[in-house]
Amino acid sequence: MISKKISPKGRSVRVVFEIPLEEAHDHASVVGNFNDWDVSTHPMQRNTRKGVWTKAVSFKPGTKIEFRYFIDGHKWHNEPQADSYEPNPHYSDNCVLAL
Repeated sequence: MISKKISPKGRSVRVVFEIPLEEAHDHASVVGNFNDWDVSTHPMQRNTRKGVWTKAVSFKPGTKIEFRYFIDGHKWHNEPQADSYEPNPHYSDNCVLAL
C-alpha cells in the first residue's frame, strides 16, 4: 500500500510505503532511482501492530520515481497500487509514482 501526503506549504510529498508482514521474513527495503537502486539505503521497519513493513520517504513535488521492494536479500516485489509500470533491463517492470 502507498499513501501520499503533500506538506502544508507544498514543498514536499511524504510517501509511506507498506507491504504486508507475510511478504518478507527477515528484511525488506524500498529501492529505486531516488537512491541509486541501493538496497541498504531505505530499509523498511517491521510494524507488528499494523501487520506491515513500512518506510516513509519525502520527495519534491513533480518528481517521477521508479522503485521496487527488495525482500529477504533475494526477491523483488512490485507495488500493486503504483501509478504505472515501466519495463526495466532485467525483463520485469519497475513501479512508477508521479508526485
